Amino acid sequence: MSNPIELLATDLNAQGGVFCPSPKADMKLWNNHPKVYLDVAKNGEAKCPYCGTVYKLKAGEVVGQHH
Repeated sequence: MSNPIELLATDLNAQGGVFCPSPKADMKLWNNHPKVYLDVAKNGEAKCPYCGTVYKLKAGEVVGQHH
């Protein structure tokens, strides 16, 4: 199993998530799957149901919920 992809709070979109496949996961065109939204902010990490890649917030990162 590969290591989790560590994310900074600034890597997340306005909804607090990322899409997989992601350039941060170094995925090539030949092994891509359908684009799926993963809510990382909710629990600090999320696992892609297609490829199993885990995206998690780097230790100490805080996602702001205030506008």
